[in-house]
Parts: sequence; structure tokens; C-alpha cells
Amino acid sequence: MRAKFFRNNRVILSYYYKTMTRRSKNRRPKDESIEQKLAEVFAKSPYQPFNVKQLAAKLGVTDKEKRQHIHAALEQMLASAILVSANRGKYKLNPIHLEADVRKVIQGRISMKQTGKAYLIPDNTELEDIFIAANNTGKALNGDVVKVHLFPSRRGKRPEGRVVEVVRRDKQRYVGTLRISRNIRYFTFDDIGNSFSAMVSGDNLRGAKDGQKVVAKLVEWPDNMRNPVVEITRVLGYPGDNEVEMMSILLDQNFTNEFSAQVEKEAEALPVEIPEKELHARRDFRETLTITIDPADAKDYDDAISFKDLGNGTFQVGVHIADVSYYVRPNTAIDAEALNRATSVYLVDRTIPMLPEKLCNQVCSLRPHEDKLCFSAVFVLDGEAKILKQWIGRTVIHSDRRFNYDEVQAIIESGEGEYAAEIRQLDQLAKKMRAQRYEKGAINFGSEEVKFVLDEKGKPVDVYIREEKDSNRLVEEYMLLANKKVAELIGKVPQGAEAKPFVYRVHDQPLEDKIGTFNNFIGKFGYALQMKSRKGLANSMNRLFTEVEGKGEQHLIEQLAIRTMQRAVYSTDNIGHYGLGFKYYTHFTSPIRRYPDLMVHRLLTRYMKGEPAADKALLEEKCKHSSDMEQRATEAERTSVKYMQALYLSDKVGQVFEGLVSGVSKWGIWVQLDGSKCEGMVSVKTLNDDFYYLDEENYRYIGQRSGRIYQLGGRAKITVRGVDLAKKQIDFMFVND
Repeated sequence: MRAKFFRNNRVILSYYYKTMTRRSKNRRPKDESIEQKLAEVFAKSPYQPFNVKQLAAKLGVTDKEKRQHIHAALEQMLASAILVSANRGKYKLNPIHLEADVRKVIQGRISMKQTGKAYLIPDNTELEDIFIAANNTGKALNGDVVKVHLFPSRRGKRPEGRVVEVVRRDKQRYVGTLRISRNIRYFTFDDIGNSFSAMVSGDNLRGAKDGQKVVAKLVEWPDNMRNPVVEITRVLGYPGDNEVEMMSILLDQNFTNEFSAQVEKEAEALPVEIPEKELHARRDFRETLTITIDPADAKDYDDAISFKDLGNGTFQVGVHIADVSYYVRPNTAIDAEALNRATSVYLVDRTIPMLPEKLCNQVCSLRPHEDKLCFSAVFVLDGEAKILKQWIGRTVIHSDRRFNYDEVQAIIESGEGEYAAEIRQLDQLAKKMRAQRYEKGAINFGSEEVKFVLDEKGKPVDVYIREEKDSNRLVEEYMLLANKKVAELIGKVPQGAEAKPFVYRVHDQPLEDKIGTFNNFIGKFGYALQMKSRKGLANSMNRLFTEVEGKGEQHLIEQLAIRTMQRAVYSTDNIGHYGLGFKYYTHFTSPIRRYPDLMVHRLLTRYMKGEPAADKALLEEKCKHSSDMEQRATEAERTSVKYMQALYLSDKVGQVFEGLVSGVSKWGIWVQLDGSKCEGMVSVKTLNDDFYYLDEENYRYIGQRSGRIYQLGGRAKITVRGVDLAKKQIDFMFVND
């Protein structure tokens, strides 16, 4: 049906183009190929809306004249009813041209709830979520890509449908608990979205016992069975054990902590010594002051900064990145494994690297007092941080000193310490670059990181928040500069020329309805956004972050603001980075821990040598995989934090803490504790001092007799009622004075 649909849409578009052209009083557009390519884009993505910028990126158009041709063609297609207007200046194929049966089938990712019901999140972000009742989820598991057949719409009701096809499973393996009862063996998923159990096939339980955590793979799901059938592949141990829980989190997101024998063998064979010939082939920075600045517990150092005062108020700043591409070559076992992982994963108590230890901690790591091969972006700046010259290429460096963030922060604040003058000058330039970014429309999303102090057994004995300071922002600013300029080098081409396929880090503009909802929400606290222009929105968002600082609603509003934005992803179609306000942006600065950065290094080398353009389709496939694995890594990291927070409070049942109301729902009231940021729920069932009713519009519960209010952002005092380590859930009760 898909092939037929694609053919029919091409016929439709071709017919309307001919009709449109015959009826037009003007001459045919100068570039018919653009019209044809536009038709191809809309035919391939019939539900997807595009703006001119996105279409230009898909067609590889960069010059202003051809963009005007695109806009003119779109307006003609709109006038002829081939296209319809979507919000925020976007166009999409008119639904009347779609076959009736196709219109009823929507593809997307299914999000299943603990209650059994589910929602389809369509691939087309312009469509609203589709409700799926528990008895209509078919053979889908949480996170799968599925096709849903829409039911006839009902006025005022959310769209509803049923799963008709599982296009792609979200996971290769599943983590859960083995249960044995009266010789019946079944498997309960760790993922609470999969609220049903699976039957366990075969007699080989691999030694697993009732109640133990295991890893399973899906082997079949017969049409006549309500439950899938799985096979046990690995035994992890009993729930609640720190090692078992961390491995469960890791494996459930399709990561592994082990490398194959072939990968380890290839890594071991890599030479530590740099050939003399290679040293002479590169620009030499070994005599230039070079430092690394990383967290105190970092083991791999993939970026360094060099500094030289050139006199006359000008400075040379080099951003030096480990040249992983020199060591990790295509079509090797190491490269295949790096692509499969796509990213390193940072759990609370361990790092799961993308590359074997010899590479990430030794050969490629920019350790002090060692010659290292790099890919570098070098800039000559004046005192106002204006770029006077730039150079990008391969280098050799020799780091003079390894700093951690706290050491650099102390130097910035005191003006004393090793290389103090150079570090403070770097900081001053970074602050000017940051001010310029915000002036041009970058959004200042603050960040804070929950950190744990662990004892010798890996149990958290303290929790604290690591805030971003000037030392962190110093490094960030130079990394942003390098990423931006590398992207411009390839993507920003002369008028009339086509940019070569490249890997970009893109961030689409937020959806209008989401921004509107967020604006209505913050209005309850007396804040407002200016939404008439992109720059106005960015400036008002930055102003909002300043206004909420130190207030009870700060964390909540900052988190909701981030969720309102689209997710940044990797793509060969450059639509720019909305949050940073950059037209061109990529990831170049962390190839030890991110595969797209390694791809960028290889593409730079390829194009600098004048070699043919890379395969865009293959690059896009790797971009999508990398984006998916990045999301999995983020989820694993968040889950490990939740587990450690639950473990931290597990021996504090009955103790009293203070915090902020961070969420309100019909099930209860969420409270986030001061300092530790541990979050738990006060069940409505425990609110027995009064009858409380939910004021949904104002995000609060109100006591009918006492008038006591529990409102979003308000202060609260609680006691820890209980902790479920397996579910990573914390239960609180209010303590009223």
C-alpha cells in the first residue's frame, strides 16, 4: 500500500503542477527542478509540514535567489489547493489528495501507561497524540514504533485508534523479574509501561530463581495468546542489590558494559607511540601553553584549550580535540561497536564508555605532559572577542597542566594560581562571547546536576547539587565556538554552490501550542513571554529565568521550559539550532564519547582532501541511530539518579524534610526536597486531616474545611513514609505544624 500511495501522490502532484502552470499568467518558474524536488519531498512525507528553511535544507539550497523560487512555488501550490497552510509559516500536503484508507493510518511511537492504556506519539509532530484503549494495543510493547488505525472522529473527543502493525521493536532485550508459581513461570517487565506479564518458554532458566532479576528476549507472540513469550538469556540477581539495579538500568536501554574479544584485540594492537612522520605532517602546538579543564573525577580528556598573547590586544585561542579518527578507522570491529553504542553512558556510580579503555583513557585522552594528536579549531581574537582569523586542521599538542573546574573557578575568583593571567583572559573573552550570543537570541537554559557522595560499597551517604559556574561556562563557550565554525566551514557555501552532506546538531523551533500552554502556566505566577518574534521570545525567556531565580517556582519553571522545547537531534538536513540561535551548528568536540563527533572529524578530513561527497542517506541513518541512543543514554542516566535518590532515603523512613510542591495530579501531590532534589509523592489517600478537592486550573489542592492549600511551587514539610527500590518510588506524608 505504501508504494501505491507514493505513486498516487506523485501522479496527483504532477497533475496539479501541470494544471497550475497552464492557468498561471506568468512565465514558468526558472528552475523547474526545484518544483519537481518539492513534489518529491511532500509525496514522501504526506503528513509532515515544512517551512521554507526546512525545504531548502532538504534540497541543499543555500543561495537567496533559489530560496525565493521555493517560496514562489509553495505559494502557487497553496493557491491551487495542492498544499494547505500549517502553523508558523509551514506547508503540508492537502489531506483531500490522500487515499481514504491511508488517511486513517498513522505511524508513531507508542507510550504505554501502567493502567494498560496507551497513546501514540505521531511521527508528524503537528498531529496530536492518539488515545489507544488497553484492549486495542495489539502486540505492541512500550516504546515500539507502530501503525495505528484511527476510529471515526467524535466531536470534542481526543482521536482514538487501535494498533494494527508493529513496525519496529524499541528494544532488543528486556529486563524484568522471574516469577514461579505452581510450576508456572512468567516474566514481569521492569518497564512499568508493559503492565502485563510474559510467559517463559523452555526449561532452561539459566539457574534463575523465583524473584530474581533476569534479561529476556522476545521469541514469539502467537495470535491466540494475550501475552508474549520470552526466553531467559541472563541472570542478574535479586532486586535491591546496587550492582543488579545498575546493570538492569543499563541493559534495559540496550547498552552493555563489555566489549567483544575482537574489539579488545584491535584496541590492544593500537600503537601508543606517534610516528615521526605523522608529527611532521601536522601543525605543531607543543610549545604553546595548553591546558585541559574537566570534572575532578574525569578519566578521559577529549578537549584542550591553548592560549597565546600575540600583543597589540590580540590573542590566539586553540580548541584542540582528540583525533579519534586517526585511531578508529571505518570497517573495523572498534568502529562498528562505537557506532552501535553511539555514546558513552554516565550512570551515578560508573561510566560505560563508547570506546575501549585503551583508547578513551590512554591513547586518545589528552593527558598532561604527553604528545597527542588532535583536530583543532584555532582563532585569533581581539579584546572584544571578535574573530580576526581562524584555521581548522590536524595538530599535535602537549598539555602543560590538567585542571578541574573547581581549581579554575578559584583562579577566576582570586586571580591567583598557576597560569592565572592566561585563565582570566580566557574567561574575559568567554564572557564577551556569551553576552554576544544572548544579544543575538540564544536562550540561557540554566543547568544543575545532582551528585552523590558514595561509600566504599557504592551506597549514597550524601547528595548535593553541582551548579554551573564561570569555569564551566568558560569551557562551554569555546566548545560552542568550535562547533559553530566547523559547521559553517562545510555548510556555509558560496552563492550558487551546494553544501556537501554533513552531520549537523539541529534544534527545531518549539511548537506554537506548547509555548502557548507554557505561557498560560507561568501566567499563574505573574510571568509572561513575548511571542511575536523569535528574538522576542528568546529575550523574554532569558528574562523569565532571571526573574524566577531563588524563588520557589524556579526549578519547576526551568524544567517545564526545557520540556516545552523540541529535542535537539543529529541530522544531515540543516535547519539550524533554535536554542543557541545558530544557523550552523554541529558536534565536533567530544569524539571519545559521541559517535557523531567522530563522523564529523572524518567528513572534515574527506572534504579537506577534496574527496567526493559522502553518502547522505547513510549519514542520515547513522544520525537517527545516534539520536535514538543519546535519548536512551539520557533515560538510563535519569533512572540511575532516581534509584540512588531512593536508596539515599531508604534508611530515612520517618525523618522530616522540607521541599517544594513540584507536581499536582489526581493521584497525589509531588514534593521535591531541598538540597538533595529527591522527589516523592504524597498520596491523596493520606490527606486525612480534611477533605481536599483538586483545583486543576490553578495546580493546587484546597482543604474544604481548613482552607489549607498545597499549590505548585509552594513550600511543604514531609516525612518519608516508605521507599520501593525496585520501582524507584518514594512515598511521603505531609507534616503539618
